[in-house]
Amino acid sequence: MKNNGKIASFPRPATFDGPSEADRTRLARLIAAYAPHDGSFELRIPGLHASRLSQVSNECVHALRLPSLCIIAQGAKAVIVGREVYEYDASRMIVFSVALPVAAQVTRASHAAPYLSLKLDLDPHKIAELVLKVYPHGLPPAQERSAVYVAPVEVSIINAATRLMESLAQPGDAELLAPLIVDEILIRLLRSSIGVRVAQMGFAESSVHRVAKAISWLRDNFSQPMKVEDLAGLVHMSVSSFHEHFKSVTSMSPLHFQKVLRLQEARRLMLSSLLDAGAASQRVGYLSPSQFSREYSRFFGSAPTRDIARLRQETRLWA
Repeated sequence: MKNNGKIASFPRPATFDGPSEADRTRLARLIAAYAPHDGSFELRIPGLHASRLSQVSNECVHALRLPSLCIIAQGAKAVIVGREVYEYDASRMIVFSVALPVAAQVTRASHAAPYLSLKLDLDPHKIAELVLKVYPHGLPPAQERSAVYVAPVEVSIINAATRLMESLAQPGDAELLAPLIVDEILIRLLRSSIGVRVAQMGFAESSVHRVAKAISWLRDNFSQPMKVEDLAGLVHMSVSSFHEHFKSVTSMSPLHFQKVLRLQEARRLMLSSLLDAGAASQRVGYLSPSQFSREYSRFFGSAPTRDIARLRQETRLWA
């Protein structure tokens, strides 16, 4: 994975109680059963997704990642957010606390041992509700402001995720027991080494929550002109403080964040709606086709027409 940023490093605590190979294998088999071929699958439990990929990604896949907990049962992956690179595998979980445009690449996978993972969407309101139970005497201070956290995955979380997948096979369990198991996973996440930082996404006055509110506005209005002053006012922060917090959380400035959203949406429109580059650039808010082409080429590595032709050819080959 090519990137000029730094790789986030998270050492394993000396007393860490990680899952065994048998624990991971059991979860991997369950994921494989509900992800029978390469792709991402929305499961019957709300907010739960299973993914499989049987070969290493040659290039990054660009997408908007919503707040979520991701657990790999087999294989490895790297995610770029701004200039930061986060690497994780079956021994490490990753949490996205706000919606972020990311570039992701599966770095370890094969037909014999495919990449297998689970993604559980995170609801800030549910997080806030459970924080009151996990931290009844108040939340300890958290100095770090970030949208992405990587931490060793605990055996208790792997076992709970396994029981969550097993509930899919039992009539009534997915409806009655799955919500309780999801709560268990979230409680164990809040009690983990990154729990205090994850908890920030549920509190209206936290910087992470305020940045999430600004991101929500950008997602809904990315094609419109944007002034950082207005966005800072929306979340009741000074311009300098907002800019500092936004970049600390997302690794991007607000303007760069908006640009990435525009470029990702333009690519989607050209690929799925068959718009040409000029129409797509206007749809996402660009006034200058030449500026769009320059920024698209810089971001995706090739000009819009050439990039979309390559993606369509790859899609036909996969089909």
